[in-house]
Amino acid sequence: MTENPRPFRVEIPQADLDDLADRLARTRLPRPAPGDDWDYGVPNHHLQETVEHWRTAFDWRAQEARMNAFPQYLTEIDGQTVHFLHVPSAEADATPLLLVHTYPGSFADFLDVIGPLTDPVAHGGRAEDAFSVVVPSIPGFGFSTPVVDRGWTSARTARTFDALMRSLGYASYGVHGSDMGAIIARELGLLDPPGFLGLHVLQLFSFPSGDPAEFEALEPADYAGLEHMQWFQSVGGYNAMNASRPQTVAAGLSDSPVGQLAYSELFESFGNGTSLVTRDQVLTQVSLYWFTNTSATAARSYLEDARSGAEPRVSSARTGVAVFADDFQTIRAFAERDNSGIVHWSRFPDGGHFAAMERPDAVVGDLRTFFAAAPVTR
Repeated sequence: MTENPRPFRVEIPQADLDDLADRLARTRLPRPAPGDDWDYGVPNHHLQETVEHWRTAFDWRAQEARMNAFPQYLTEIDGQTVHFLHVPSAEADATPLLLVHTYPGSFADFLDVIGPLTDPVAHGGRAEDAFSVVVPSIPGFGFSTPVVDRGWTSARTARTFDALMRSLGYASYGVHGSDMGAIIARELGLLDPPGFLGLHVLQLFSFPSGDPAEFEALEPADYAGLEHMQWFQSVGGYNAMNASRPQTVAAGLSDSPVGQLAYSELFESFGNGTSLVTRDQVLTQVSLYWFTNTSATAARSYLEDARSGAEPRVSSARTGVAVFADDFQTIRAFAERDNSGIVHWSRFPDGGHFAAMERPDAVVGDLRTFFAAAPVTR
């Protein structure tokens, strides 16, 4: 059941900004590793530079104004407060589109794509390219708090977001997501609600099953993708921590803004030099986690999925995949094993895990292409 949405604005109290500034001024960094590079994790020199910018140059109020430029609401679904942006297009017959954010991202992932999606004529597109956009915060993230009970798996979130779209009057819609948003988008594909137009994702997390025959059709680029998977596993320790002891690590993140910054190193692609996310974009996201004190509730979503006991299922939903060069490399042979409805596949020469921030024009263009071919009704 959903309740009538009520308007919402991001308005962080000045006392919270002052407290953050005081904490940043008293930062105590760890003893640096030999060489102070990214080999052991986030280096001190990176933290020193970023903290100085955060403390003296970053303008939270300007970022807050960017967020408040779009209509925001709070509603209750399944007993949970859900925050969302709702930006209907002025164009007739615009396609309803649900945008689901990443971890350690937020609804702010999509601030640069909302305008081009909802008003394509003003951004080099055609009227028929228009979308009416809904951008929710995943329960436990940002302003979709507090989390009132356990069990907020990706599947439950998908059902909640379907209920949100129905409550807004959309009988038909599509979804786009990256990272956790891609997982929730795939769960919507498995749910296959009436009028579902398909899912467009930046990753399908399909891995080798152990059958040697799976490797027979792989191309050189696929083997490079496997090497990238192995590298990601070697540096992505936060996955294991979030999925096992989220409250433990959150004790440090909730008490130290620099701890929150360091733990968000995925924005820097673990320091491999490929990330195109700007410093201000990173600090917007980290500040949002800090001000809402959501390091624990966001991380717990990993544990909820790990404990869900859900059995693997093949998705037959209409699916599009956009693979960016410096992101997780979805391997098509494995993806098609787990997703029988893939009808669109594209590759981009640069950009990474946060492509909606890094290469927003490319994401918008691919969404237009994928959904232009979607059936009007089902």
